[in-house]
Formats: sequence, structure tokens, C-alpha cells
Amino acid sequence: MSIQDGGPAFPVAEYDHMVFQPATVSETKRDLSGMSLRDYFAAKAMQGWTANPLPNDSSIKNVAEWAYRQADAMLAARSA
Repeated sequence: MSIQDGGPAFPVAEYDHMVFQPATVSETKRDLSGMSLRDYFAAKAMQGWTANPLPNDSSIKNVAEWAYRQADAMLAARSA
């Protein structure tokens, strides 16, 4: 099962053709896409979690997994 990542978080509409010369369409998509919207949402969720001054006993792994569950929920809400 493929995870829907929401596409690029910060898509690039234009580029300098003198610097960027892709050989294929897939190379263009890869080079212009940057981080996925899912990764961006997860990073923001994790940022909020770590900004909380209250102590917690969660491991980094658990927090990262929680952040991606939050990101997946946000993507699902966008497509609802």
C-alpha cells in the first residue's frame, strides 16, 4: 500500500533553465518537488510537540510516529 504524501509542500513553478537542465520528466519532478506535504505536516506536528514545556516520557521514535499519524490525519481531512 502506497502512502499518499500530498505532493510537494513547496512546489516550484519556474526555474532557471540555464542552471537546471533535466533529462527526463521524472528527474524534473524529483528535482523540483522538495519535501512532501506529509513530511512538512509531520515536521510541524513534531515542532509543536517538542515546544511543549511539560515533561513527558515519550521516546523520539514514539514522537516521530505520532507526528506522522497527525500528518496522515491532516492529509485525510484535506481530501474529505
